[in-house]
Amino acid sequence: MKKIVIIGASGHAKVIIDIIEKRNEYQIIGLIDSYKNANQKIMGYTILGKEDLIPELIDKEDIVGGVIAIGDNWSRNKVRNTIKNIVPEFKFLPAIHPNAVLCNNLKIEPGVVIMAGAIVNAEAKIEPFCILNTNSSLGHDSIMHGFSSLAPNATIGGNVSIGEFSAVSIGATIIQNIKIGMHTIIGAGALILEDIGNNLLVYGIPGKKIRDRQIGEPYLAK
Repeated sequence: MKKIVIIGASGHAKVIIDIIEKRNEYQIIGLIDSYKNANQKIMGYTILGKEDLIPELIDKEDIVGGVIAIGDNWSRNKVRNTIKNIVPEFKFLPAIHPNAVLCNNLKIEPGVVIMAGAIVNAEAKIEPFCILNTNSSLGHDSIMHGFSSLAPNATIGGNVSIGEFSAVSIGATIIQNIKIGMHTIIGAGALILEDIGNNLLVYGIPGKKIRDRQIGEPYLAK
């Protein structure tokens, strides 16, 4: 069985580990994390060190790649870039739960994570490093641009476009034919009935702009 690492050691990583174990296609040899001490264990797997350890793991452990297990969209991008600078040929793998429901002919891009119960409907597209969390759904002909994410129970109608680095929070709903800009956060439980621009924080029923937000501004609770 080919060997891989999980990059990140948070609660999100636990879900990724569970997916990899259920699919039984790769052997996880450990985790990589820049903010936690080495030798700690997560679900029985050891934190091996930081990203700069990856070349050694390729040489000595023959790892074939890894999965980025970081929920924050901007942070996931930063870690991807760090690894690409260290090991340009590093292979970023997807993680697709066996209980996800995917439309026929869906192209699985590098770094995509699709969790248990998620649904991707006909002719939808998912660009690299997106996350579809538990029981989220992406409507027909919709597109998630790179590094965007759907939280648990987020519901996306047909012909929706979600911009790069944008996040749709828990239980939010976006009706059909809506465009969400880049770096925008749709708050938990929001109902989106009209297009939303870039770099915004939006909450409410119907969803309204609360304020502007900065690129890379954290939005997930720690």
